[in-house]
Amino acid sequence: MSDKKKFQPITPEVVELGHRNRRQTLGDAYVDRSIRNASDDDFLQPLQDAVTGLAWGAVWGRPGLDLKHRSLVTISVLIALGRPNELALHINGALNNGWTKEELQEILLQAACYCGMPAAVDGFKVAKKVLDERAGNKANDTEH
Repeated sequence: MSDKKKFQPITPEVVELGHRNRRQTLGDAYVDRSIRNASDDDFLQPLQDAVTGLAWGAVWGRPGLDLKHRSLVTISVLIALGRPNELALHINGALNNGWTKEELQEILLQAACYCGMPAAVDGFKVAKKVLDERAGNKANDTEH
């Protein structure tokens, strides 16, 4: 056991807000699994704390944009960066935050103009898989 004080740059209230935003967007099952996986791993736990407190609390909890619009920004950035795993997670979250299938199509088409067609094609593939999984279908391979 260390005699160092625990570094806590984020208040407990902001962490609680982060938990609420994260659960609303990603769902209880995903958040519970992430917390459980990190709780037994002193290497991953600081990342879990930062994700919840900084990203989901201090940033996603700011006034000015609702969760639906924050999902829009996040999806756009993830398409541009080519991050398919996080993109799938946040497409699910965007749908949880009120996005429609048609709105999802529009952001993916918009991304084609500014991120490039390959990024949009990959984004459509990820989105199709998420939509199929949510509908209970497992046919998730799309052609372009």
